[in-house]
Order: sequence, then structure tokens, then C-alpha cells
Amino acid sequence: MDLIKLDEQIFLYLNGLGTTAWDSFWLIITEKLTWIPLYLLFAWFIFKNFGLKVLYISILTAGLLIFFTDQISHFYKDSLILRLRPCYNEELIDKMRLVKDTCGGKYGFFSGHASNHFAVAVFIGLIFRKFKWVLPVLLIWAAMIAYSRIYIGVHYPLDVLSGTLIGSLSGLLFYRIWQMANHKLAINQIK
Repeated sequence: MDLIKLDEQIFLYLNGLGTTAWDSFWLIITEKLTWIPLYLLFAWFIFKNFGLKVLYISILTAGLLIFFTDQISHFYKDSLILRLRPCYNEELIDKMRLVKDTCGGKYGFFSGHASNHFAVAVFIGLIFRKFKWVLPVLLIWAAMIAYSRIYIGVHYPLDVLSGTLIGSLSGLLFYRIWQMANHKLAINQIK
């Protein structure tokens, strides 16, 4: 069996676990706007722990991070890989549950939701690394969002796993950029 067929079978299994009783919950989890209050809470915690200048650097870095992961995922989806989403796969559509009214763009490898949310989880988790519980909680949060994409029928498991990996690595990279920017700010404040 090849990897694509295995991915499709795992998708059908995981997607098939869903029930109408849980659909509303997973639709809320997958909705980007749901998480705006959490992002505002992160901003407030950064301000309270580090001050206004670090908050500005954090917002700028996080914005660039999300732009980066989003553009990379669109490049892979729409220009490089061109793998149809499950909801556009004629062989699967009658075997799967499509929970949303819309399916999204035609192509889905890799998941922008997974990459964006794992990037933010790693980035914020590393900023607050002195609080040991923050990173694991944020990774669980990102994993729920990533799984929601399979649940609602718009991504395969490999889409989500690839997005998870790329997002996590991007979060680490942009955390390093954030550290350098804050170090430069500290040096300039001493002068």
C-alpha cells in the first residue's frame, strides 16, 4: 500500500469517528476568529511580563511568523504539491463526513491552520518558557485545531502532520529572531 492510500484510509477512519453531537464543538475549534481573545490574552501577558517595547516586537514578530507560515502553506498547496483536499476527492466524498458548508481551496497540502497555530504555540510557549506548563498547553491547543481539520473533512492526516512540523520549526525560528531583536533593544537601551 502506498503512503497516499494509507493517508486516505487513516483520514476516513478519523473523520468517520465524528458525530453530529460534536460537530458544533469542532466547528468552533476550527474557526480562526474563535481564538482572537486568546491572542489578546497572550499580548496582555507579554506586556505585563516584559513591557510595551517587547510587546511591540512580539506583535511584529508574530505577524511576520503567521504571514510566513501562511504563505509557505499556500505556495505548497497551490503551486508545488497540488494535492486535492479530501472534500474534492471524488473517490472519498461519498465515504466521508464534510461538516462545513464549504470545503476551502481546491488543494490542501499542507494545512495552513496546523502550521499557523503550531507556529504561534511554539513561539508563545518559548517566550513564556519559565512557566513550564505553557508550552504543553499550547501544543495541546494547536493539536486540537489541527485535528479539527480532519474532523470537518478538509485535510488529510499528512496535511496536518506536515503543517505541524513546518509550523513548529517556524515558531522556533521566529522565536530566535524575537530573542535577537530583544537583545538588540536591550543593548541600545544601555547606550
